[in-house]
Parts: sequence; C-alpha cells; structure tokens
Amino acid sequence: MNIVLIGMRGSGKSTVAKMLAKKLGRKYMELDDEIAKKAGARISEVVEQQGWNYFRVREAEVVEEAAAVDNTVISTGGGVVLQSKNVQALKKNGICIFLSAPIEELLPRIGESSTRPRLTGAKTMKEELEKVWEERKPLYEKAADETIDTTGMKPKDIAEEIVQRLKKKHIVQI
Repeated sequence: MNIVLIGMRGSGKSTVAKMLAKKLGRKYMELDDEIAKKAGARISEVVEQQGWNYFRVREAEVVEEAAAVDNTVISTGGGVVLQSKNVQALKKNGICIFLSAPIEELLPRIGESSTRPRLTGAKTMKEELEKVWEERKPLYEKAADETIDTTGMKPKDIAEEIVQRLKKKHIVQI
C-alpha cells in the first residue's frame, strides 16, 4: 500500500514524504518531478509554455503510473484533487493523508516571490492562497483518509504523527 500526501502548496508534502519514506524504508515519488521529467522542463516552464490544461493532462498520466507502484510514499501536487479520477487512482492502492495548514503558515513557506507558477490572477500570494484554499479545501477533505492539522508542527513531528496513525490502522509496523 502507498502513502499519498495531499494538501496545499507549502503544506510540507515533499519534505514530510522524504522523511517518511526514509523512516519506513519505502520508495519516494514526487509527482511534480515525474511530470517535469516527462515534459523535459520545469513545472513553471510547462505551465508558462503549455498552460494549466496541458499540465493537468500530464499530471493525470503520472498519477496513473504512480497508482501502479506499491510500497511508496507519494508526494502530490496541490491540484491533484481537482480531477476525481486522480483521487480514485491514488486510493486504489494508497491511503491519502491531507496535510492541512492555515494560510498564515503557508504564506511564509512559499514566499511572495515564489518560483511556482501562479494559479489565479490574484494580485498577491495571500489572495491567491485564499482563493485556491476555498476551492480545494472540500476536495482535500473528501479525498482524505486521514487529516493532520500541521499548525506549528515541524516536518519530523508530522512524519511521526503519520507513522503513529498508520500503526493504529495496521498499515505500517515499526
């Protein structure tokens, strides 16, 4: 079974997924990295040159590939939940863990001058995050098998909380 981390950009998915994979002796997969490899360009370049629709199609392809692996910790892009087929694919052989964090915590992690492609036409990163959160929060909640409020938590503590929850569900044994 895979462990799939979902949540907003800046929620710590990549950092926590790497720690978790190491701690559990599992493989690690970063979906955005896989998309970039396939496209032969950074995500920001892909979006800038081809647009978000093109990116979402490539993302769905990578999700299908990720759903076919096993015993892997998967870090998703923040928008993976926008297509229900992605969530269905990831849940076939995975447990989805939603790393939830308030915008006040996400903003300093991302920074105003982010190299990440903008998701909306908002003037500031704060406005963008608020708009995106409003749209995606119900999708994250629906997709989540577990939700962890990461407010004030360090990545290693989030990883440990995930391990404890997965132990209770008999998904991991350490």
